[in-house]
Amino acid sequence: MPGRAVPHSISTSPSPFKHALKRTAFTSFWCSLFALTACNQNGSDTAASSISPSYSRLLRTLYRNTVPTVQSATLAHELQQAAGVVLLDARTPAEFKVSHLRGARFVNFDSVATETFVELDRSQPVVVYCSVGYRSERLGEQLHALGFQHVRNLYGGMFEWINEGYPVYNAQGPTHNVHPYSALWGAWLKRGNKVYE
Repeated sequence: MPGRAVPHSISTSPSPFKHALKRTAFTSFWCSLFALTACNQNGSDTAASSISPSYSRLLRTLYRNTVPTVQSATLAHELQQAAGVVLLDARTPAEFKVSHLRGARFVNFDSVATETFVELDRSQPVVVYCSVGYRSERLGEQLHALGFQHVRNLYGGMFEWINEGYPVYNAQGPTHNVHPYSALWGAWLKRGNKVYE
C-alpha cells in the first residue's frame, strides 16, 4: 500500500548478549541459593545437625533469623566447658516445671515484653530456648533491644535438644519427662515422655 510503512521483520531468537545474560542470571541464582543453604548469614551455628529435614523446613518458616542460632551439640560442649553461658527458658511455668535444661533461668514468655533483666551482665553470653525456638527468638530480640551483645537461640529448641539425646532436669533431678506444648507441636518430639501438666 502506498504511504504505509512496512514493518521490519522482528527476530524472535534472542541475541547472543541476551542469551549470555540469561545464562549468567540463572547460574547466579543457583549459586546464591546454594550459598544461602550452605552458609549462614547471621553467624548462626547450623552446619552439623541431625535434625530431620521436615523439622528443619518447619523451623525455616517459623524463624525470622533475627537472632543467631546455636546447635544442641555446640551448646552441650560449651556447658561442659563451664563457659559461663546464661540459659533463659522462654516457656510457660507448666512447661518449665516438667523439665528444662540444667541451670536454666525461667522467663515467663507472657511477660517478656516488660522484662528488663537488670541483674544480667549485657556482655555475658546468653542462650535462649523454648520448645521449638519461636518464642525464644522473640526473647532474643528483646535482649538485643536491651543491649545484650551475645545472644543465641537454641536451634530446634528443647525438642531438638531432647531428640539428640541431651539431658533435661526438673526439681527432683534428671528426667525423661517433657512438656510437648500441645499435641500438634508434640509430634516433633521424638524422645522423652510427653507430660502435660
